[in-house]
Amino acid sequence: MANFLTSLKSGDKAPDFSGKDQDGQVISLKDFKGKKLVLYFYPKDNTPGCTAEACNLRDNYSALIKKGYAIVGVSADDEKKHKKFSDKYKLPFTLLADVDRKIIEAYDVLGEKKFMGKVYDGIVRTTFVIDENGKIEKVISKVDTKNHSEQI
Repeated sequence: MANFLTSLKSGDKAPDFSGKDQDGQVISLKDFKGKKLVLYFYPKDNTPGCTAEACNLRDNYSALIKKGYAIVGVSADDEKKHKKFSDKYKLPFTLLADVDRKIIEAYDVLGEKKFMGKVYDGIVRTTFVIDENGKIEKVISKVDTKNHSEQI
């Protein structure tokens, strides 16, 4: 994978977003005012890395909640795929369907990727920790899928 860094950094105001989750509910950044939000972007439901990351966050969910974090995952998969993925792995957090890639583009996480010799534009696994006032507290660009909750 190419070296890629989002243009957003700690201290920046988090871009506003709104999208439908796996249950068809509209979720927006403003819903998390007063809470810390872990907004994580991942390439695709049901792929090995994305499953490892989601399950690691699931397994450490109660510890993250105790620390005041809400968790929202974002990919370009649709609501149906998110629902299947969420149900299959019993994910206790929200997955946003960003089929038109508006949130993905707002957070600048599209980048050049390589897979089996092919180069294409895809979602670069990136996590944003957003504080209670909507400011980016931390950007995690080198995500360790199996230990992601420890990075937060």
